[in-house]
Amino acid sequence: MFTLHKPSPAVSFVGRHNSGKTTLLVKVIAELVSRGLNIGTVKHHGHCEFDIDYPGKDSFRHREAGSCDTVIVSPIRMARVTELREEPTCDQVVASMPDHDLVIVEGYRQSGLPVIEVIRRANERDLAAAEEFLAVGSVRGAVPCAVVTDMDEVAAAALARGMRAFGLEDVAGIADYLVERFARPALTVAIQAGGESRRMGQSKATVGFSGRPLLERIVSRVAPAADELIVTTNEPERLGFLDDIDAGCPIRLVTDRYEERGALRGMATAFEAASNPLVAIVACDMVFASAPLIVEEAHILHEGRYDAIVPANKFGYEPFHAVYRKEACLPAAQAAIDRGMVRARDFFDDVKLGILHRDELRRAVPEGGCFINVNTPDELARIERSIEEDGDR
Repeated sequence: MFTLHKPSPAVSFVGRHNSGKTTLLVKVIAELVSRGLNIGTVKHHGHCEFDIDYPGKDSFRHREAGSCDTVIVSPIRMARVTELREEPTCDQVVASMPDHDLVIVEGYRQSGLPVIEVIRRANERDLAAAEEFLAVGSVRGAVPCAVVTDMDEVAAAALARGMRAFGLEDVAGIADYLVERFARPALTVAIQAGGESRRMGQSKATVGFSGRPLLERIVSRVAPAADELIVTTNEPERLGFLDDIDAGCPIRLVTDRYEERGALRGMATAFEAASNPLVAIVACDMVFASAPLIVEEAHILHEGRYDAIVPANKFGYEPFHAVYRKEACLPAAQAAIDRGMVRARDFFDDVKLGILHRDELRRAVPEGGCFINVNTPDELARIERSIEEDGDR
């Protein structure tokens, strides 16, 4: 099992000096951590010269001697001091901080991140900012998605413009908003292993591939992307070998809820069984299924507030290597089934659909091939030979 880093979503809190944003953020961070979230933080320092070490310390002496990159490590903490030729952008800083549920940035008003403005009546500098916000709905050109303030007129103006407004002491409310709107949702990866496999002549899940069941290979390839992994199947008694796999997350077997099988019914089973808000659907015969592609799809879905992100190529949609939002897609899929629909794509018109096109696919998976599936023993043998000769992807 390989390690896969997931991009961290981020949001910026901005305000003037003495607006109270640091005091507020300390409380908000503590609240989020108490809820079990993994939080990273970035502080934009306006002064060129600052230090996290003291003259006379060994690490300080290393830098003083000319080291341009000094790492300080203890059994429980690590810090890195790097001399820069130019200031990195906020995007670059956040990109260097993967695997957080949320990164909270203090400052970087013009970063392009969603901005939450802090305005406090007792801070003289905030009075001009409040007037600007009341007049044009922004401060220094940045339109916030929410404001935190003790000024009733600012809160009312924010609500009138469709923004959220919170009091300075409403730590729980702010945390709720951050979790709901910005924090990365947990992801269930659902492997569809309930097909009849007529052309294969036996279950695709248990057919041998490079010395192990094909399903075991798919699990090992997609598990790094998953917070939970489920396998939808009509033969749970034959999949006991999954108990011996260390997938790094829980694996559950889910029996198909519909007597009559089909692509759309299998997806509805997965949506209903998933414990998490996002659900990646992967077919068990996609021998080059890609965890990095799943992570990229989930990231785009979350950032763009889509209900589904589905790859598309010259052959059409690839719904069995896509990510879906359970809240929207489960009722849409069930409604399509009730109308007699059977295809995986038959509910797409009823949700906010995002398409992952060829160029985006190439960036996420440069080696390609992640939609290749096997339907017959000859196809299976041919791909096995190609892996032996050319290596795996």
